Amino acid sequence: MNVVALTEYIVKNLVKEPESVSVKEFDGDDEEVMIQVLVSKNDMAALIGKSGMTANAIRTIVQAAAYANHLPKVRINIDSY
Repeated sequence: MNVVALTEYIVKNLVKEPESVSVKEFDGDDEEVMIQVLVSKNDMAALIGKSGMTANAIRTIVQAAAYANHLPKVRINIDSY
């Protein structure tokens, strides 16, 4: 299971401009993977959701997939450009 591909799939299906989505993986600490998600400014509100509920749901799904496949902990940062 590739958590970066999963994150990209989820994000691209939630935004209006999927071609502008960029998802990159960075090494974090020893037991952590950082995923940076960049979306257009117009899609930021849809991706964050009311009170951050959509962003938290994405984080929960990706972390659960990582846990189920014995992968390190995943942190997702969402930003716009």
